[in-house]
Amino acid sequence: KTSETRGLIRYLRRHRHTTPSEMVELKFHCAMPIFVARQWIRHRTANLNEYSGRYSLLPLLFYRPEPDQVQAQSRANRQGRAGAVAPEVYADAIARWDAVRQAAATQYEWLVERDVARELARIDLPLSTYTQWYWKIDLHNLFHFLTVRADAHAQYEIRAFALVMAGM
Repeated sequence: KTSETRGLIRYLRRHRHTTPSEMVELKFHCAMPIFVARQWIRHRTANLNEYSGRYSLLPLLFYRPEPDQVQAQSRANRQGRAGAVAPEVYADAIARWDAVRQAAATQYEWLVERDVARELARIDLPLSTYTQWYWKIDLHNLFHFLTVRADAHAQYEIRAFALVMAGM
């Protein structure tokens, strides 16, 4: 019966019997900025196959934070942000990021057009460049990932991914 199964699953989770959830595997196709991927990969309990810039041309897509996400460095948390910055700071930051990204994209395209190896052409692309991968993880380790990354203390950008996955 469904009610008995639900009760058993809750009992097992509550008492940290993880074997049944280690047998369930999920696979996600994810696209994210490289700086988010570097946080994500800290969870070494999954299988991962990332799109390779050595073999394929990279799509020149770049992450641009929304105005409410560009904040000052938190005084209480060295790895966090807190408090708004002035609107002119946001506008200047976007202009500077766009200039760097345009220069990097132009350099990448110039090298590719001259048949320089893709593995070298990509080296100056910024961390805001999107990458993508297939990520396979068992349910037990997904629960751990979501517990850490969907938490209010997690960086906004990775938390947004975790919340979408938790909603699935």
